[in-house]
Amino acid sequence: MRRLKVLYFCEGYTDIRFVVGLASACDLTLATPAWEFRSSGLADRIRQSGARVRVDEIHGRRLVFQARSLAYLTRRAREFDVVLSQGMSRGSLNSTVVGRLTGVPVVTYESVPAVEYWRCRRERGQIGPLKAMAGEAFLRGCMSISGRLGKAAIGLGPYLTEMVGRYSAHPATGYYYGVDTNLFKPVGLQERTALRRRHDLPEDRFLVFFASRVSHEKDPETVLLATAKARERGLNAGLLNLGGGFQDFLALARRLGLEDAGQWVVGRPAVHPMEDLCELFQAVDLVAQSSLEEGAGMSPLEALACGTPVVATRVGGLAAQLDGYAQLTPRRDVTAMADAMLWVSNNRDAARAQAEKGRKWVESTWTRERAFHELMDVLERASGRPA
Repeated sequence: MRRLKVLYFCEGYTDIRFVVGLASACDLTLATPAWEFRSSGLADRIRQSGARVRVDEIHGRRLVFQARSLAYLTRRAREFDVVLSQGMSRGSLNSTVVGRLTGVPVVTYESVPAVEYWRCRRERGQIGPLKAMAGEAFLRGCMSISGRLGKAAIGLGPYLTEMVGRYSAHPATGYYYGVDTNLFKPVGLQERTALRRRHDLPEDRFLVFFASRVSHEKDPETVLLATAKARERGLNAGLLNLGGGFQDFLALARRLGLEDAGQWVVGRPAVHPMEDLCELFQAVDLVAQSSLEEGAGMSPLEALACGTPVVATRVGGLAAQLDGYAQLTPRRDVTAMADAMLWVSNNRDAARAQAEKGRKWVESTWTRERAFHELMDVLERASGRPA
């Protein structure tokens, strides 16, 4: 049977693991903002991966991108069996309207709670009250139109599936790129020590990994302050952050006035997620995910797959998924997160046992194979070509 022709239309960043997995399952064209595609490193990673994917770069930002992407979709949509559209807001407004006009089925894929993330900007004082209200109304309007006009709406994990179900009569659960449990797997103590040496990480510290970028919906302040408080209470802890914004993380530690932060806060550039990233999750003692809001949280799942204990904020998708598999703490509660870190340090066997329970759950629910099998099933059905 001919491979399904899919246009994956993005309005922002997308992970190389998702692109590679999707390209292996269909005849894929990626339409993406040119500036994001180049600056994020995705262009280089696609080239290095050897994935068979055509890339159409759309130039311009905001209103210019909106206009040019509308023209692009109008011109090209009929060439595909189905359009997979990122999110349910601005870009998907274009996709679903064009899809309805041309008769091409459009499936939206929501991986973030857009309204809740927008509210985090207001909470942080990045926008004023009028802009906050107008932006939320605009997002809700886009999501309502996309939900009505789209053939189906996929939500990443149970929390976002419930959310997209408020706007679409045909919600489905997605798993994004899933977790490659052949890469993300437990290792023994000797190998963990060797991995720390390989990556030039301190061997004598209880090492906490904050794997998130610094963004308005994340909560790096709490994980920094909690680690500092745990150190004050006797834990020889270090804190690691990776990503394009690691310099912002280091600068935040300085602004918070944390004692000797330069000695125990480590920032590094991002590593390749399909090569070296798993080794960082295997090398550390704990992964901490502190957020103001979270859609699903892939990093805690990758940590659990490695048998590494997790401490996370009880919000959004983290609360919906990690109960029983991680130590969950109240939002912005520094003391509670420090207590959870100390519990993991003082009860390592119990913490590892909890993480191992989490690994079994990841293996049964979040595998890479399942993620793309179920995604393609939704796309095939939307296109009218059930597998």
